[in-house]
Amino acid sequence: MPVPDPVHTDDLALLETAARKAGEIALGYFGKGPKTWMKDGASPVSEADMAVDAWLKDTLGKARPQYGWLSEETADTPDRLGRRRLFIVDPIDGTRAFLAGKDEWTVSLAMVEEGRPRAAALFNPVRGEMYLAVEGGGTRLNGRLIQTGERQMLDGARAYGPPAMLAAAAAAGIIAAGTIGSLAYRIALVAKADVDVAVARARAHDWDLAAADLLVQEAGGRLTDLSGTTLRYNREILRHPELVAAGDALIEPATRLFAGLADRQG
Repeated sequence: MPVPDPVHTDDLALLETAARKAGEIALGYFGKGPKTWMKDGASPVSEADMAVDAWLKDTLGKARPQYGWLSEETADTPDRLGRRRLFIVDPIDGTRAFLAGKDEWTVSLAMVEEGRPRAAALFNPVRGEMYLAVEGGGTRLNGRLIQTGERQMLDGARAYGPPAMLAAAAAAGIIAAGTIGSLAYRIALVAKADVDVAVARARAHDWDLAAADLLVQEAGGRLTDLSGTTLRYNREILRHPELVAAGDALIEPATRLFAGLADRQG
């Protein structure tokens, strides 16, 4: 059985502590009408996102000054490309859900080494759910080991994702379970076996995915593109194509299904 790298274990402890405090900061704005504006013409961001991001950047940067930094709410720089390790952060994943007063937003933190996540913390402060994973050490929810589901067939599989993608898959027996405002949380719920499959449209970024990717991996599943390729992080291009997360037994048939649907729609 693999043994986690002590460096990764230390980073996981740091990420857990940081995620809990970040959640506290975000809750200070939750339901209180924080100032909000639009970025890139389409995506909302609030003063809560920026406050959490600033605290995380300062705290994690001081703790690991040798690590690079990539966050949704921090201007990107090429410095990160030369770092062996870096933090990939979404201070509030699911800002629309946060602003709407829903309980499905998360703080998403990952330490990525040489292109893959090695330690991850995903915290849902409203539900009190802390998901933690370290490479080779499994995935835990509030201290309890969790695993992806054991379903072997797509027929009857429950899935989270965009309504159009799930509607197209209904003929194969996929049961639409709805969508989740936080993409990271949507994928984490596969690790928890709340659903069997999660799908995502193209254009998700590193910060949406890195932590959740490791959660699914260590819970016995995979997050891949529609060709079945494992994702790589900290590249020049931060966006990813359509994605599927599922347990090991379902990932290949699920990617084939959604790849075929994409070809027909294209």
